[in-house]
Amino acid sequence: MDILTIRHQDFTMSIECSKFDAIWDKAVRNVGEENLTSTYSWSDGVVSVVRQDEEGEEQFINYGEVAPAVFFDNAEYPIWIEFGKHVSNARFGSILQADNENFSFRRGILAGFINYGNDIGKSEILIDYKVGSELRHFRFGFDVLSTKLNYHEHWRKIIEDIESEYRMLSLDYMRRTFHGFSPDAEGETPDLIWWSIFAGEQKKFISAIKSIIERPRHRLHGIETFLRADKLTRIPTSIENELAEHRREQAHLYRVEQQIQSNDTQENRFLKHALGQITAKYEALKKRIEAIKGASDPFKGEMQSMLDTLKHLQRNPFFRTVGRFNGMNQESLVLQRASGYSQVYRTWNLLRRAYSLNDGIYRLQSKDIATLYEIWCFIEVSHIVKELLGIDVDIDHRNRMEMNGIFTWELGKGEHSRILFRKNDVELAELVYNPKHTDKENDNISMENLVVPTVAQKPDIVLQLTKHDQQKDMKLTYLFDAKYRIEGRVNGVDTPPEDAINQMHRYRDAIYYKEHTSNELKKEIIGGYILFPGDGQKADVEVSKFYKTIDEVNIGAFPLRPKDVENRELLLQFIESLIGKASTEILDESIPQKGLYYTHDEPKDSVYMILALDKDVNMDVKSITNGLATSIVMGRKGMQEVDDIQTVRYIAPFEPGKHINGYYKVSKASLKEINGSDYPVRIKFDVVDWTELETPVIHGTFPVVFRGLCKSRNEFFKYCKEHPAQDLL
Repeated sequence: MDILTIRHQDFTMSIECSKFDAIWDKAVRNVGEENLTSTYSWSDGVVSVVRQDEEGEEQFINYGEVAPAVFFDNAEYPIWIEFGKHVSNARFGSILQADNENFSFRRGILAGFINYGNDIGKSEILIDYKVGSELRHFRFGFDVLSTKLNYHEHWRKIIEDIESEYRMLSLDYMRRTFHGFSPDAEGETPDLIWWSIFAGEQKKFISAIKSIIERPRHRLHGIETFLRADKLTRIPTSIENELAEHRREQAHLYRVEQQIQSNDTQENRFLKHALGQITAKYEALKKRIEAIKGASDPFKGEMQSMLDTLKHLQRNPFFRTVGRFNGMNQESLVLQRASGYSQVYRTWNLLRRAYSLNDGIYRLQSKDIATLYEIWCFIEVSHIVKELLGIDVDIDHRNRMEMNGIFTWELGKGEHSRILFRKNDVELAELVYNPKHTDKENDNISMENLVVPTVAQKPDIVLQLTKHDQQKDMKLTYLFDAKYRIEGRVNGVDTPPEDAINQMHRYRDAIYYKEHTSNELKKEIIGGYILFPGDGQKADVEVSKFYKTIDEVNIGAFPLRPKDVENRELLLQFIESLIGKASTEILDESIPQKGLYYTHDEPKDSVYMILALDKDVNMDVKSITNGLATSIVMGRKGMQEVDDIQTVRYIAPFEPGKHINGYYKVSKASLKEINGSDYPVRIKFDVVDWTELETPVIHGTFPVVFRGLCKSRNEFFKYCKEHPAQDLL
């Protein structure tokens, strides 16, 4: 249906959206109807602008009026523009070639569609067309809103948080939307801002330069010259005697100083300097913009035309008599007030100033909302970790924003975004943004041993907590993936996308850990969690399926949106529990438990553990050695002696001083805490399938707690063959 109709003296524009009612209802549910407003504006020639509501009633919109929104992210809008018979050569005027290619002009109708994707903010529909030989331009301005977040409030908070942490990281280029920004007393002016400012100033700048060249400011400049007596307009006192002496010599030349007008003034030198500086910068940035895929051909033509104009002005004969600019000795009233000069000086000053994303009269484009949300989630997690660890924790914030070769700042990945939390030189936690893509990355960060043996996996945020209670520098890894999506709504709570939850299962299963001293792979990831811009009461979220599965399988989701303090508290409490729990408790509850749960029936290198039984933690030793046990607890040295518990699949227990009767198969391993012991952390093996040896095996006569490992089945039975029990008898 037509949701917006614009009647112009030259055409009628109709804007449609087939699923607008569903989009509107979704936005109302997530954001609230009172926040779904837009400000509309347009150029001259408009007769009326009419919006049709859900009931089919027409609402007339006035210029600059705040009215219900029409345009939302990720929705397709067919646009039909029917011109009068006198109009020809109409085209859509986007800077993106792909958008222009979506429109075609036939038989007086310009038709096509536009989809703003994840770009939200202010936007314009630009139309160029000819009436006879006159080229006309039409502009229709409006706001593009999000169906998931409040653009007027949440977007601003996201920008503020990102800019306070990483200045200018929010900026981007070649987007369909823009935002207002204003001068700032501090900071820098990156190329993107320079270009954005000059885009609005370039016509005024060119006009000012031309007016100065036509009517420049001069100054009188004295030069020495030689003239005959009849050419002297006045007689200086310095030559009166010379004139009397040579009064009869008509050809005699007298040296005098003559005042002439000169263009070589301080202000004109500045003019030459500013024009040259801006032209050079424009040419360099133009080349970088043209390298961007998607820039439209008309836009490239406009850039070339502007560069040609700037260079043509530089070659004007006026500047041949103007010298080099060496700075200002004092303030110039000419630059501040004179016609033409003041505009050039204003433009030059604007291009040198810093700017921020506070509301202002200048235009600036930002990254799409999905990318902004992802970066904001990373910052929020870092703030939560910092808040929980306390003010006395040192933060090694090694972020480094780097130019991506075009215009915009990007948050570096891996080591470039790494945040390390330490206390008294002891590492407590590490947070990294997009640390893993292939097994060849992360070479210079502590997560360098994360390995993806198959296809590339790329979680957005990785949190590693370092524990020192069980063993030194034990790392527990958690994955977070930010998704700017909402699947639906169940029992008053927004739900995360189901495929994203499944992706977290794949992440956890696909990413392994490789020790420095071994090429064997271990399971490293404790859990994976989706962060999404959902809404709902905290009590309702706590009983939702996606939240309850966090306790069940360490896979789930957290709703996280700006200014939602209650649901942020859920994430804070969860991370607080991870930081506060002992590693024994975490691993005992986790799937997989740092390699302690077995996922394959028989590893390639199954280890046979020959284990002396510790009577302090194994109450019925005789039952264990006779094949009646269901579990065995490792002795006090076990954790230090065993490199990889995951490979231990068989245990041959013996009572110190006696022989080995057989062995068990291990079905599961978990951590067990022994209260009051000097070695409180032990490994508990659940055992099944007792196999009795045909011949018992000697295993020494002294009471050792841990005797050794056989790296293979053959090695174990070779040991049995070489140490038969009858040799002891």
